[in-house]
Amino acid sequence: MRCGCRRCYKPRPSTIAPRVVPTYGLHYQELAGGKSGPSGLRRSSTPQSEKNSTTSGLNGLRNIGNTCFMNSVLQCLSNTRPLLEYVSDEKYTNDINTTLSCMKGALIKAFASLIKELWRNGDRDSFVNTTSFKSQVQRFAPRFMGYSQQDAQEFLRYLLEGLHEDVNRVTVKPKPILTEIEDSLSDSAKAAESWNRYLRMEDSRVGDIFVGQLKSTLRCTHCKHDSVTFDPFWDLSLPIPSRTGNLKLQQCLQHFVKEEELDGDEKPTCSKCGVRRKCLKWFTVQKFPQVLVLHLKRFSPTERFRGKLSVVVEFPLTGLDMSPLAANKTSSAVYNLYAVSNHSGTTYSGHYTAYCKHPYTGEWHEYNDSRVTPINPRDVVSPEAYVLFYELASTT
Repeated sequence: MRCGCRRCYKPRPSTIAPRVVPTYGLHYQELAGGKSGPSGLRRSSTPQSEKNSTTSGLNGLRNIGNTCFMNSVLQCLSNTRPLLEYVSDEKYTNDINTTLSCMKGALIKAFASLIKELWRNGDRDSFVNTTSFKSQVQRFAPRFMGYSQQDAQEFLRYLLEGLHEDVNRVTVKPKPILTEIEDSLSDSAKAAESWNRYLRMEDSRVGDIFVGQLKSTLRCTHCKHDSVTFDPFWDLSLPIPSRTGNLKLQQCLQHFVKEEELDGDEKPTCSKCGVRRKCLKWFTVQKFPQVLVLHLKRFSPTERFRGKLSVVVEFPLTGLDMSPLAANKTSSAVYNLYAVSNHSGTTYSGHYTAYCKHPYTGEWHEYNDSRVTPINPRDVVSPEAYVLFYELASTT
């Protein structure tokens, strides 16, 4: 879902914005209290290391024209404690990949600079200008050039992959492994080999935080043979199985792992039978990430007539038990919510905000571009929730 609301759009001159920006209107309020300098940021001389103060991390982000989608995601990532500490403590500097990364570290440097500004101590209601950061984003992903409306989940995926590439520990491209993983191996051995092959190419602290492993099972209904494959994932996109009423997040999760019948033109070739057969396919989670990102599919690009699904999906703030989705039924993974990217409005015209739990004080705030205000935890669940950020509480 893309942002195109009246309160977000504000035209700005740009030499790198070939797109035509829709004329939705103007939004001029850029600062909720206090004064700003020429860069759009009120600075403070307080040391960066004091992250746990009551005001640190509570700065807003300037909307520079339809960029609320970006602001929402950035605030969620700013409150992702392992990522926050990786960049604010400058641990990333030793990991910058100057050989294989197309950005040579420029993207993560711009991201780290922005995060540090967000966490600079000082009076509340300061805000940060995102212009220089956005210029690096659109160098990495030209689809974000200009000031047209964009989708928050799509932006999150591109940004994380760009940050990952900038600090990928793999600095020399390895020779590809052309052989298939042996079918005679156990599922756990296949999963381990698949993960090791992934890490040969993609290995970073960003991946350590966000990447999990998904198991896909294909069962032939004729010979009952199971073919399994394992793939990394940065987030899980969950279907919303109802257009009306209230749902629970677990219903969306169960719908995600539900068996799907592949028949007719979709019939795959059974690796044991050697011919096309009707099969059953389903997903489970082989490896749970440290941070689990869940995307609620409120809009399908292939079914535009449906519009936005604005039903309430009730999700827990603490104790999300993911064990029903585990490939290994003896394992467990429990998650606690710490951030939500929200979308209000319609499919074609809306606005993004974020609800985030401060990683040091535990207090919830609403981040609405330049304005940051406290909210009650009971108000976090709403029909506007679009992308949910959960941190691993325990695993066995």
